[in-house]
Amino acid sequence: MVYRIIPRFLAALALVLFVAAPLAAADKADQANTHEGKVVSVKGDKLVMTDKDGKEHSHTLSADAKVTCDSKACKAEDLKPGQKIRVTTKKGDAKIAVQVEALDKNDKFEKTPGK
Repeated sequence: MVYRIIPRFLAALALVLFVAAPLAAADKADQANTHEGKVVSVKGDKLVMTDKDGKEHSHTLSADAKVTCDSKACKAEDLKPGQKIRVTTKKGDAKIAVQVEALDKNDKFEKTPGK
């Protein structure tokens, strides 16, 4: 009896793993579109920021971009120069920001020595 159940269990387990693997890969691909830095300026739907190396670049905020300040919903205008942020860009287009998270002091963000 047990010998009949084991092959069915293994087949079901293999099916679950086969289906779950692409989902896990998709999650990792989405994470690759996230980077951290500091706000330089926000004007309308344009966000200018510096990355962890101090290199300046800009993003256009999507019309439905989610902006949070210390994990609470806020507006892009609430972001202040020098504020630490985490930006998530649209998959396939690194210039369009779909989410901006202003980070509080307790969040994991490497502080550059001397700044």
